[in-house]
Amino acid sequence: MNDPDEAGDLERFRLRARRWLRETAPAHGWSRRPGAARRRIAVGDHDAVRRNRACQELLFEAGFAGLSWPAEYGGQGLGLREQIVFNEEARAFDLPLTAFIIGLGMCGPTILAVGTEEQKQRYILPMLRGEEIWCQLFSEPGAGSDVAGLRTRAVRDGDAWVLNGQKVWTSGAHHCEFGIVLARTDPDVPKHKGLTMFVVDLRTPGVSLRPIRQIDGGEHFNEVFFDDVRIPDTDVLGGEGKGWQAATTTLMNERVSLGAVRTLDDVHPSAALIDLARERGLLADESVRQDLVDLWMKETVVGLLGERVTAGIMRGRAPGPEGSITKLVRTGFSTASAELGFRLAGPAAAAWPEGAADGDTWANTLLFVPSLTVAGGTDEVLKNIIGERVLGLDKEPQVDRDVPFRELTGR
Repeated sequence: MNDPDEAGDLERFRLRARRWLRETAPAHGWSRRPGAARRRIAVGDHDAVRRNRACQELLFEAGFAGLSWPAEYGGQGLGLREQIVFNEEARAFDLPLTAFIIGLGMCGPTILAVGTEEQKQRYILPMLRGEEIWCQLFSEPGAGSDVAGLRTRAVRDGDAWVLNGQKVWTSGAHHCEFGIVLARTDPDVPKHKGLTMFVVDLRTPGVSLRPIRQIDGGEHFNEVFFDDVRIPDTDVLGGEGKGWQAATTTLMNERVSLGAVRTLDDVHPSAALIDLARERGLLADESVRQDLVDLWMKETVVGLLGERVTAGIMRGRAPGPEGSITKLVRTGFSTASAELGFRLAGPAAAAWPEGAADGDTWANTLLFVPSLTVAGGTDEVLKNIIGERVLGLDKEPQVDRDVPFRELTGR
């Protein structure tokens, strides 16, 4: 960005965002506690959902929602540069927006990229206002890393489609109104070619959800079942048989969002662990100091990789496979932080007084981080992407890629 006028506009935007955040965040209790990790929304936590909706509505009214989205659909018509600048300024606060990470980071960009004009007019504005929350329905019990192997079926019936099947590990479905779902519509062609993406209203008859109880006691993921769910043909997203292309758009946005754009708030930052070690009198321990330095270096690398991705965006380059690198390294940092925090906390990580503020933080963080190795693409899938698209290595053999899906499954 070499244009002085453009740089000046961006700096003025930064100052406007900073002023709004400093005036608004404390008034609504959005101040960030030092070292606090992000809290996810549990099943039945309606107050948290309301706080998320209210925050998103305030952002919209102030002109900070959908900064890079087209103005004709309710966005601000600016660019990713402004979104990155706003995210940088917002890091000092704890904006309750967990419910909108998937909708605004993945579903909305997909609708804008491949949706019809009618779909954009119908869905984008309510999403930006915080009126409708979205999720992503891709993974299945037998199709996780190999999404193209999914078996959820959609069969045309007049001017609608009838959807049957099961999805799993759907984040936040329990507080969502809508989702984007990937289904097989043609089993007689190879698996990547017979897929179609749909918009699905989760309040439609035949949709049922079952929360998944996690090892940390939370229920942030869901199984979602479709039993003869009727979806209007107008809610095909990206065209019949073009679901894989639409899904690629979604996953690219997901990995950039999870890996480069979001703050490191799933776990405690290295500074919080240094403070913890100091409080417990452990800084004299050479092995503790070495672990803290190693963690600080991992955190620094994640930050630099994120800055590299965002710098490319600031220069107008579309996000690419480098988002997979950042997401992979970020997961490594999160795991190291959780394990070290638990060890430094000692007995306090395993037992705490009833009613203690954040007493369970170290245990819950340790139990949560394994899910990060799956969300947004497993570590193994990301390594394959990096090998093929960054390092230029040969692809792994895919003997089933050109075989009609029906021949692979027998049905």
